[in-house]
Amino acid sequence: MKLFKTTLFAASLLMAGYAMAHTDEFLDSQKSPHDGQIRMTDTHHLELVIKDKDITVYVMNHANEAQPSAGMTATATVLSGDTKTEVKLEPVEENLLKGTGDFKTSDDMKVVLSVTPAPMTVRYTPFQKAEADPAAETAPAGHDMGKMDMPAKDEVKK
Repeated sequence: MKLFKTTLFAASLLMAGYAMAHTDEFLDSQKSPHDGQIRMTDTHHLELVIKDKDITVYVMNHANEAQPSAGMTATATVLSGDTKTEVKLEPVEENLLKGTGDFKTSDDMKVVLSVTPAPMTVRYTPFQKAEADPAAETAPAGHDMGKMDMPAKDEVKK
């Protein structure tokens, strides 16, 4: 019974770390493959790229590797200022959904993306980064980031 409880505890720690690694704040802190904003669904990472009046969504797995977009369609609801515009996106390449619409870009723009057939809904703030809660920022269990001894740049062996 003790082994079961220990295993269950270890598994819960691993799952908590996995869940934390995919917050909007974490994803916004990472470089995205196409310089867009990535959001996570149960099965995919979806990277939103807005350029002029074009909306492109890259469909990837959780390792940011291309995944097929065939059979998918999406609707992007763009909220910018007082305007709301819906843009239909269709597959155009192996892992791309793309559409064009008459919307205004703004710093406070929000996009709600609904993807089918597997119902996925994600929210983006393409020109803003999600802010991490400073109180929630802690080092992984067993790591005190303030006490880590890091070698000086010239001490690192090549």
